[in-house]
Amino acid sequence: MKTNSAAFTLLIISLFTLFQFCNKPTSSLHDLKADVVKEIEQLQLFIKDSLQTSAANSNSSSVLQVQFSKARYSYKQIEWAVEYFMPTTARFVNGPALDELEIEENTAFEPEGFQVMEELIYPVFDTSNRTELIRQCKILQSTCERMKKHFSAINFTEAQVIDALRLQVHRITGLGITGFDNPIALNGIEEAAWSLQSIDHYLHLFQQSVAHSSDKETTTLRQQLKNAIAFCQEQNNFETFDRAVFITQHLNPISIALYNFQVEAKIPFINDGRHFRSDAPTLFATNAFDVNTFIPSPEYKSNNDKVKLGERLFYDPVLSINNKRSCGSCHSPEKAFTDGLVTSTSLNGGFIKRNAASLNYASLQHGQFWDMRRPDLESQTADVIANKDEMHGSLNDAAVKLQQQVSYKTLFNKTFQSNDSIKIWQIQNALASYIRSLAVFNSRFDRYMNGYRSSLTKEEVSGMNLFLGKAKCGTCHFLPLFNGTVPPSFNKTESEVLGTPAADGIKPDNDHGRYAQHQMPQLLHSFKTPTVRNIALTAPYMHNGVYKTLEEVIEFYNKGGGAGLGFTVDNQTLPPDSLNLTAEEKKALIAFMHSLTDEKHKQ
Repeated sequence: MKTNSAAFTLLIISLFTLFQFCNKPTSSLHDLKADVVKEIEQLQLFIKDSLQTSAANSNSSSVLQVQFSKARYSYKQIEWAVEYFMPTTARFVNGPALDELEIEENTAFEPEGFQVMEELIYPVFDTSNRTELIRQCKILQSTCERMKKHFSAINFTEAQVIDALRLQVHRITGLGITGFDNPIALNGIEEAAWSLQSIDHYLHLFQQSVAHSSDKETTTLRQQLKNAIAFCQEQNNFETFDRAVFITQHLNPISIALYNFQVEAKIPFINDGRHFRSDAPTLFATNAFDVNTFIPSPEYKSNNDKVKLGERLFYDPVLSINNKRSCGSCHSPEKAFTDGLVTSTSLNGGFIKRNAASLNYASLQHGQFWDMRRPDLESQTADVIANKDEMHGSLNDAAVKLQQQVSYKTLFNKTFQSNDSIKIWQIQNALASYIRSLAVFNSRFDRYMNGYRSSLTKEEVSGMNLFLGKAKCGTCHFLPLFNGTVPPSFNKTESEVLGTPAADGIKPDNDHGRYAQHQMPQLLHSFKTPTVRNIALTAPYMHNGVYKTLEEVIEFYNKGGGAGLGFTVDNQTLPPDSLNLTAEEKKALIAFMHSLTDEKHKQ
């Protein structure tokens, strides 16, 4: 139950936001844009007159938290537009309170914005933070000024507006209700309601400028939005909120209705090469993700012939120096393309440094290997084949050997529609195409999210709600890929510093991770966030295979990672606080993760 103070806070916020939504201008895209600018002005003014004033004069945590929440709710009304038209700026308005890294330039930018303020205000305001809180208020006002100028200078198109509104629904699904952008205050459920209210408001304005829109369809859609808002208002406790019901019975239908609105209105889908296809009705639709997003160039696009050729190469030892080891030697389909070892066996009989990660869904991330040292699967294959501990082969030699085999020569000529000799890039591309085919999305979880409610047990649904809520798994393993590729555009893959123990379990592992490639202190011991899909088959776990069971993994996170174990991990990105999961909750989490096993892997 919420406290009286919390209820009073919500009442104040409700009155505040209700006032803001009244008497807004209508018609035309120009008026819609003007409305966004007006909302930015109101946000800027509120930060100056209310939040900054309270920061300067009040010692009360509750007062500051009320003003902070009002400001956040105000931002949620325009988040759909800021995230879409000014994504870099949005990162500094409401991004994580972690340094933003420009790795290729070896540059780090300090965080700023709401999540930095949140750490200063919650759970209790420390007056020693007053100067920094005021500074953050001033920075955010300046950011609002840039936002006003930008939106005043650009024009909206119908395709952009409907695309942005649809992406906002996916942002709520993948980020908002998990606590990703509100990690301490945990007001994400209330904020989801106001984001939906904003979608409803701007849809109403937008519908008046669309020539082919249906009043009946729009009325139905707006009622769905109101129902979803009511659901959030009725179940606004972050830990007990039923995300499974909210997504399947509210957000997914809204996503489909917005998609149908766009089709009926004859508004073209944006084709900008994003990972998540703009013509996918929901996050969980078949073929929602383009496996060709992260290819080096257009000629590398996957097709069935490349997949078949790549599969044959994957299990052929011809690529190794001794003709005895293939890709399949360390990536077995029965183990979801891992090998079941702590770390993989070296070509010379020892062991390599890291655990063999699953290749399932590897194409749906921007960065390969645990340290993300390669941007795509093609360059990854070259690394593996050349590595003296893995295959110690040569792509040049492999091309010659394959050219000498009539069957391969025929296959390559057919696949790449060329009578030339086999090229190195073609070998890489065929292998990569096969790996791209391993993202099948046919687990029981996927069936559940597409309307087959009997696909998951009550315990598994409970585990899903924990995964996306109290256990905070979903703040790093994002729906629906369950890896570190961030929704809703899914064009960026994150890495994390967890403080993973060494094999002895009593000290942190000394693998430098991404720091070995980029000497930035924020990347020391940082590793890519892998997918949780098929995790029941991929033990042992972590980059060094230190944990044999999922029970051990969950206990590690439950204690707060390495810092929670008592290690000194200065740059840990995982919150060090205990999750306080019960034995029953841990069991439900594991049950849910088992539901992520693809059907093709089941015996």
